[in-house]
Amino acid sequence: MNFRKKSYVVVILVLAVLLMSIWAFYPSSSSDNVRVQAMADFTAVTAATSDDSYDMYLKNHEAASRPDSVIRIEGESYKAAEGDGFQVVDVQDAKAVVTPEEGSISWDIPIEQAGLYNIRVRYLPLEGKSSAIERQIEINNQVPFSGADIVTFDRVWGNQSDEIKRDDRDNDLRPRQIETPIWQTESVSDRNGYYDEPYAFYFDKGTQSLKLTALREPMAIDYIELYRNSDVKTYAELKSEYEAEGLKPVDHQYVLIQAENAVYKSSPTLYPLTDRSSPTVIPYDVSKLRINTIGGLNWKLPGQWIEWEFEAPTDGLYQIALKEKQDQLRGIFATRSLTIDGEYPFKEMKRLRFDFGMDWSNDVLGNGEDEPYLFHLTKGTHRIRMTVSLGEIAPLLQTIESSVLQLNEMYRKIIMITSNSPDTLRDYQLEKRIPDMIQVFQEQSKTIASVAAYLEQMTGERSDKVSVLYTLVKQLDDMVKKPETIPGRLSSFKVNIGGLGTWILTVREQPITLDYLAISSPGYKLPHAQATFMQDVKHELGGLVASYTEDYDSIGNTGKKNRSTTVWITTGRDQAQVLKNLIDETFTPESNISVSLKLVPANILLPATLAGEGPDVAMQIGEDVPVNYAMRDAAADLKQFPDYDQIASRFRESGLTPYRYGGGTYALPEQQSFPMLFYRKDILKELGLEVPKTWQDIYNMISVLQKHNMEFWLPIEQGNANIVPNATFSALLYQNGGEFYRDNGKSSALDSDIAMNVFKKWTQFYTNYKFPLIADFPNRFRTGEMPIGIADYTTYNMLTVLAPEIKGLWDFTIVPGTEQADGTVDHAVASHTTGVMMLKNAKDKDAAWEFMKWWTSKETQIAYGREMEGLMGEAARYPTANVEALEELPWPVKDYRNLEEQWQWVKGIPQVPGGYFTGRHLDNAFRKVVNANENPREALLDYILYMNDEITVKRQEFNLDQ
Repeated sequence: MNFRKKSYVVVILVLAVLLMSIWAFYPSSSSDNVRVQAMADFTAVTAATSDDSYDMYLKNHEAASRPDSVIRIEGESYKAAEGDGFQVVDVQDAKAVVTPEEGSISWDIPIEQAGLYNIRVRYLPLEGKSSAIERQIEINNQVPFSGADIVTFDRVWGNQSDEIKRDDRDNDLRPRQIETPIWQTESVSDRNGYYDEPYAFYFDKGTQSLKLTALREPMAIDYIELYRNSDVKTYAELKSEYEAEGLKPVDHQYVLIQAENAVYKSSPTLYPLTDRSSPTVIPYDVSKLRINTIGGLNWKLPGQWIEWEFEAPTDGLYQIALKEKQDQLRGIFATRSLTIDGEYPFKEMKRLRFDFGMDWSNDVLGNGEDEPYLFHLTKGTHRIRMTVSLGEIAPLLQTIESSVLQLNEMYRKIIMITSNSPDTLRDYQLEKRIPDMIQVFQEQSKTIASVAAYLEQMTGERSDKVSVLYTLVKQLDDMVKKPETIPGRLSSFKVNIGGLGTWILTVREQPITLDYLAISSPGYKLPHAQATFMQDVKHELGGLVASYTEDYDSIGNTGKKNRSTTVWITTGRDQAQVLKNLIDETFTPESNISVSLKLVPANILLPATLAGEGPDVAMQIGEDVPVNYAMRDAAADLKQFPDYDQIASRFRESGLTPYRYGGGTYALPEQQSFPMLFYRKDILKELGLEVPKTWQDIYNMISVLQKHNMEFWLPIEQGNANIVPNATFSALLYQNGGEFYRDNGKSSALDSDIAMNVFKKWTQFYTNYKFPLIADFPNRFRTGEMPIGIADYTTYNMLTVLAPEIKGLWDFTIVPGTEQADGTVDHAVASHTTGVMMLKNAKDKDAAWEFMKWWTSKETQIAYGREMEGLMGEAARYPTANVEALEELPWPVKDYRNLEEQWQWVKGIPQVPGGYFTGRHLDNAFRKVVNANENPREALLDYILYMNDEITVKRQEFNLDQ
């Protein structure tokens, strides 16, 4: 009896603790029906402008008139075109000119009245590489201002199916995003979102030339119009018109638009989402995954838009409410603009402010005085579009971006005198040697402080977004007061400038999540956005039970066909989900082979294979794995399949080299990356340097760089036990005709004279020229300390996303080469790959081979690459090993050509028994020379003994020829 009583007491205590936990996180007050207030205009905080900036352009033409006339130029009436592929066609009920992804096209425009005109283009996105369309605008063969050099035109995306499908476990499947090309009319605007209004272009009287140069992606142009962007009425003015026209609010009307059912989007990243944070989301299930929201962290970049379609049941005035959650930007707010049927209803809809809040909220669009805005809708179909806007944040971002560039420039001037490692006890008299330094610091301190104060006033709190700014302000003030302390502060100064760059990235992103839009009669009672206490209790308890009963680890459908194969993937869940969607959409229906896809840790493959529990196919594995398994008779030789040669032709020879062993091939390459030369165009121009073509050119530029205390970066691996041969050494070795192994992998070839000379040359970069051994190249490249360097080509993706302030100031090209006896230049480099391998004990080898063929095919690699980039942005651009697939991924034409040129020079490093010692001991010999001042030849010869001993031991272990 006592035992039973104790059990009851324990149960009661557990329930009490659980209820108290829920109560602790339950909000004490509700904020339903909060009205979103449209923001008023404000005095912009401005920064110094350069001669080619848009602000300076407007200032130079501030006296120009703004004619009211509309001038239309038909696309097909172009004057000239440079390049192939331009043609006039009839497409989607319009006569238009096709403009391919490269080349230029120009029109003559008769201007009767000189002045500032806006430009809009009616265009149709044509099939391309799924990225935004980019063009350069020239007027009379001159780019009028910075910003017109790259203007973007969006593609249009939608769900592949209107119906949300479910897997065989009753979970909703995210609908795939497909391109849905429709005619769009878009004004030429700032791609960064810094200006609310479209760009204005000055045209003289007479016949003027307008040229569009293709930078990326094809499109068809119906017409181009020069026009004046009209002023939008305020709500107060519109309200007076409502009253004058006798328009009345509708009664008892309510239209609910599920946000996830958007008809069009500007990006494939704007796919519907699953939210399980609250039981009030619609639709909802306590244990199953339901597609019920849209936006979130995917809907954050200026210019991204989502569009919904709805039916207004009757004519009249409606209110609009949004169930939203902005739980990402603490200390700041997100901004959206709203249009109905392509027009702003009134001025306040250009800037809608959504403040931070951890819970869902029903926000009725209104003026903040308990009065909702009323929108006049006629009976019938309408479209609402919401676009990410920077609003009041835009001039603050412009100011800080300008400050970053000016402070980075001053930092470079300082290190030209002090170097990266200044003597803190020495007085460099910087204020005398750099006369404008104190003035720049004073101006930037004042400017950044004004931004911080405005942001603090605007949000009503001093958050981390403001603290970053004040930290730099304090340091600048201190350096003005005590300039002799600047050398000792350089390290923290650099960190604080980097903090400003991060601030730009953070504040520029404006995410919000939407559950639904409600179009209703004014004052209509909306569903509660926040859950009641009992709803939360039921939700939390249900989630707890579901965590024990639901399988959240399996990806997609788990049912099996008559034939099946098991595939293990070791990357992230997002990658696995994208792959599983592609399998279910194309591979299984076409082959009638089911795939059991499992997401596993990278280190589990070996023990699972030894235990007989391994997969049939292992994906995304390192290039050293297949040959190691082949030596142990654990990998299947792919040459046994009759169509192997046809499949192998998809890749370059360099991609297959690491997977060949003993006459067989034991994997197919998935990804292949290789080094490229990155350089800052602005800094090399400032220093009077050309982009190096050969290693001799590098030697020639080192003295100039070091004179200004700048550095050249050569890649060095850090802290990797399975280190691969260094990229610089590999490039020099191959360019000089050397090899890593001789006699089919029986011994190291690094004892050759070629290898010895190359090793000496490589180490001299660090012993004689003092190249850095450790550096964060992307960040130093960003600040300008390392204006040039060699790095893996995937660094391009990182710089594109993480360094927006230097967009257009850098480029990349092929790695410098070695001049040959005949005068030609060899640009060979080594690559790094990941592969897909079939295990020897695969139950159905033919089924596994079919999967490998499908996975490495051009179509699948393109689809996977585009899906990943759509899902995670440009930073996730996929370095596919399939030659034809890389051409179809969304690279700008010029950049792809640079990659293609370098790829032709790429060589693979063979994998041999014991070969893992090569990279490791090559690095050890390098460290001995650089750190211990050893003789290069003797250091390398010492470690070659270890390499050859390990190769011999492994060949004996596997009974191979000596």
